[in-house]
Amino acid sequence: MSGDAPQSATGAGPAAGRTEQDQTPYLDAIVEYAGRRPGRFHVPGHKGGRGADAAAIEALGQAAFDRDIPAGIEGIDVGPDSPFQRAQRLAASAWGARRSWFLINGASQGNHAACLALRHDGRSVVVQRNAHSSTVDGIILAGLEPTFVAPELDAELGVAHCLTPESLAEALDRAPDVVAALTVSPTYFGAVADITGLSDVCHERGLPLVVDEAWGAHLRFSPLLPASALECGADLVLSSVHKLLGSLTQSAILHLGRGDALDEDVVDRCVTLTESTSPSALFAASLDATRRYAAVNGTELLAETLAGVERARAEVQRIPGLDVLDERLVGRPGVYAWDPLRLSIDVRATGSTGTRLASLIRELDDINLELVSENVVVAVFGMGEDAALSAARFVAAMRRAVEALGAEAELPKRPFTPPPPWGSLEAPPREAFFGPQEVVPFDEAVGRVAAESLAAYPPGIPNVLPGERLTQETVDYIREVVEHGGWVRGAVDRSLRTIRVVNE
Repeated sequence: MSGDAPQSATGAGPAAGRTEQDQTPYLDAIVEYAGRRPGRFHVPGHKGGRGADAAAIEALGQAAFDRDIPAGIEGIDVGPDSPFQRAQRLAASAWGARRSWFLINGASQGNHAACLALRHDGRSVVVQRNAHSSTVDGIILAGLEPTFVAPELDAELGVAHCLTPESLAEALDRAPDVVAALTVSPTYFGAVADITGLSDVCHERGLPLVVDEAWGAHLRFSPLLPASALECGADLVLSSVHKLLGSLTQSAILHLGRGDALDEDVVDRCVTLTESTSPSALFAASLDATRRYAAVNGTELLAETLAGVERARAEVQRIPGLDVLDERLVGRPGVYAWDPLRLSIDVRATGSTGTRLASLIRELDDINLELVSENVVVAVFGMGEDAALSAARFVAAMRRAVEALGAEAELPKRPFTPPPPWGSLEAPPREAFFGPQEVVPFDEAVGRVAAESLAAYPPGIPNVLPGERLTQETVDYIREVVEHGGWVRGAVDRSLRTIRVVNE
């Protein structure tokens, strides 16, 4: 950990204290409602499970159907000071926000809502290029006109780190009429940005900083971790609670910072615009419960998880051909601090690729990784899991996989095209997305202006945006990602035999 990097200010998070944070008003309300066995003359049609398929009940549990309650129930999310409202206030207190909104369409909903909120102040925004593809979707929906700024690239590892304050300042000064900046921290691999520095750059110009902290929901709850984006002055922060804290998949929270750079009512309207009118009570209840779990027990639980990951990291380093990404990277451009909850492994010295190693540990031990790239694979650990036990299984599987690599007659290592520079932006993304277009063979798209976005997964970073001119290098890169076992989001033709381009 960098000595200069601020650490999280508190383990329990909220200033109001443990007693308040030990409540789960929304979770309690739906449990109480289901326990009364009320007359359910409302949706959903399974009526608490009585009309559900038996196999679904066996797989998901009767309790899930009992508590699958619709919106609009008095005493749950309707009425003065409802349990739902109280749950969101507790979340704001826990993360240190002015206001927080539960999201039931994942972090993607938060990125869409953030972009729509920014559009109220203008069109021009500065965006970190390795923003998630859902941010690009939000730009299209809102009709924003982005100026992209590159994060720091680690040529040795072949990965992107974070944005630096210097790069952001230069980009903002070049962008006329800019109304906000959007950045990402932590990265998939664990690098944490200098959010204080980025916030200062924005605030000196009277602009808000929006931080996609999808991978950093846990930072607020342990003094052993870098400080969270809200603690560092960010104005709007996306928190993907399900990723490492453990709420149900597709649940997240959007937090408004303590400053006044953004209008709370505007953000509220944009969250409402992007949410379903049939929100999942199960998602919201899991957010309520996970907030309590993190606020009350996060310091202890994260310390245990971090200790388990640290042991795994040391064991991985003893496996021939493997190394880890850790705090030694702090100080490199774009790496202000490091999130140790990620176990990122450098596989280059094996002579093979991360893709091949990931295939082997899946085939041999049914181990599935979060991210796979040519040089680095990433395993993630969650707060509250038995990290020592799971890490032992993981390390044993990695050892077997590396041994299997060494037994192969020919290691399947071949040069991999580095991510190329993006093409020139010839039209605003929304204009290209909605404008006249045609379908052409993917191999014949070089030189054409894309009408859809293409983001190689993992990690979901846009390689092509609507409005950008396709280059030969980009087409070659995307084709190779698919050949290496990856997939691409955004194209109508999932096989990538064709692509939609603008009629010029």
